[in-house]
Amino acid sequence: MSEGTRSGVEIAHHLTEHEEEWEHSVQRPVLEIAEAILLAIVAVATAWSGYQSELWTGRQAELYGQANKLRVQGEGVATYANQERLYNALTVVEWLKAAAEGNNHLEDLFERRLLPEFRPAFEAWKTTDPLKNPNAPPGPEMMPQYRNSKTEAASELNKKAANVFEEGSQARSYADEYVRATVTLATVLLLIAISQRFKVSRVRIGVLMVAIVLLCFPIAHISTLPRL
Repeated sequence: MSEGTRSGVEIAHHLTEHEEEWEHSVQRPVLEIAEAILLAIVAVATAWSGYQSELWTGRQAELYGQANKLRVQGEGVATYANQERLYNALTVVEWLKAAAEGNNHLEDLFERRLLPEFRPAFEAWKTTDPLKNPNAPPGPEMMPQYRNSKTEAASELNKKAANVFEEGSQARSYADEYVRATVTLATVLLLIAISQRFKVSRVRIGVLMVAIVLLCFPIAHISTLPRL
């Protein structure tokens, strides 16, 4: 028998002995139990992470929908506020014409047509004698008493829409974090599957230890993420 043939037979014999030792080793059932526990942990963590990712994705869509709705409402209120400002401005212009002509009847008529919310600013502006006083403010909208509740409401709606949109972006971020954790868990699952292919106990234990260490990262990360 040649030297190469003898070496091949010795290697095969050596591997067979290791396999037989592994089959009857006390370490085998302990290692298999550890692998089973790890697989159960990975399965539960993966399911939980995927579930939370779907919930946060749905939450993101819900919040984005709310933000769009608020923006549309804000635009509608802002449009109505602009119409009120235009109406008041035109009424003031007609009042100025009537006052300049000394037509008291038209003055009273246009004053009565002013919107109630606009009236305090108009009355304050009128006391500055805008027809004769060159230093008088250009119009009632420049007075401290002026306010438009619809403009304020539109601003609040836009602010709320921005906040809700930001919450939606944060929800998307959480969903992405859960997906990243799921990817890491898949890597752990792959390592466990690879370790089961080895018959040499030291190699199998080494790969399993790497999987355990790697598993700690997604588990720790998932535990810190918010839940729905």
